[in-house]
Amino acid sequence: MAASFVSKCSRGDCSLFRGLGTNVSNLLSTATRMTWSNFLSQHQRTFIQMRTVLKVVDNSGAKKVMCIQPLKGRKGARLGDTIIASVKEAAPNGKVKKGAVVRGVVVRAAMQRGRCDGSEVKFDDNAVVIIDKQGQPVGSRVFGPVPHELRKKKHVKILALAEHIA
Repeated sequence: MAASFVSKCSRGDCSLFRGLGTNVSNLLSTATRMTWSNFLSQHQRTFIQMRTVLKVVDNSGAKKVMCIQPLKGRKGARLGDTIIASVKEAAPNGKVKKGAVVRGVVVRAAMQRGRCDGSEVKFDDNAVVIIDKQGQPVGSRVFGPVPHELRKKKHVKILALAEHIA
């Protein structure tokens, strides 16, 4: 309905805006483009799946990892889930080297997650903390905010290392 109204007015068929000139039609087409870009940005936010590149937010030495497989046999991973990833960028003298296959816990995801109190949490980027096979973090610091949903997933050590809990 709104799209048909905008298309009629942008052609000049709308008698309501006929006397105002082309400024209104330009404004409407700009509003349509902005609405469309907001729509696309909201629907491109999916959960962490294969080949998703994530930022590493600890001091283990890795900078970026690519998800190989989410664990638990699901199609994708969300906040607090464990993934298997390959290190794509790493610091030269870190604990983790480029090309290593590591496990990680998703601590920030761009896809929104509902909380039991009715609020929703979502972040600007996808981020991970690298862990070992026992589930302990490899690094000794965690940068940026970490959601408190990690407590339910038994990642209390990551919460203890985090500087801010969201």
